[in-house]
Amino acid sequence: MDLVLVDTMLSETLTALGPVLMYSGFPVLAAMLGSLFASRFQLGPHGRSHLQHLAAGIIFSVVAVEILPDVIHRQHPLLLTIGFSSGVAFMLWLETLSGSPALSGEESSPSRVLPWSLIAGVGIDVFLDGLLIAITFHNTANTGRLLSFALSVELLSVGLTLASTLRNHHLSTASVLLINLATFSMIAVGSVVGMTVLPLLPDNAIDLILSFGLAALLFLVTEELLVEAHREVDTHFSTVLFFAGFLAFLLLGQNHG
Repeated sequence: MDLVLVDTMLSETLTALGPVLMYSGFPVLAAMLGSLFASRFQLGPHGRSHLQHLAAGIIFSVVAVEILPDVIHRQHPLLLTIGFSSGVAFMLWLETLSGSPALSGEESSPSRVLPWSLIAGVGIDVFLDGLLIAITFHNTANTGRLLSFALSVELLSVGLTLASTLRNHHLSTASVLLINLATFSMIAVGSVVGMTVLPLLPDNAIDLILSFGLAALLFLVTEELLVEAHREVDTHFSTVLFFAGFLAFLLLGQNHG
């Protein structure tokens, strides 16, 4: 009897996981298309700055629309403090490993040292995106499909940005694409975790995950994307792109909410 119950639960999980994996694949495809374009064509300082501002605006909007309201609603200040502080400490540690000019005070120049804080920040971002897709599919499939479309727009921009940044570190096209594929595949990992593991975790663990991710994404926007963007070129058009990216996802989030 127990084996029959386990088999039934496994079958239901696999059935529900199929659409989630399919729709989480669309953002990955968009990200890799952006990565392929940026790895083949060299973007100038203006192009990189524009993309970094746009990606920063979209990610900041994801934080404001999808993650922050849930963190506030949970009302666990101690867990929020622990998770948030851990996220900041982790990103600072990664930034130290990558030898970020923002930390050392050096001028921006091409380097062979990988920007680990940027890669990790994007990886955490897309992992949380996968969790969000799974969570929304738990509620309604239409909401999950709309979120998948919105995230495809986000990851197209982020894929362009990450590939352009990695190419500036003297990496080959194959290396850039492999790193981006591994990074953006985290959305599929997040989707699987969201459908299979997340429902089994206690609320305390979810609070820590969300608050950790919140800090990591804020760090990614303020200490990586915008710092690098302003170091490249700082124009009014770049600023407009930041707010345009924020508004675009805000409108999509309002529709699917």
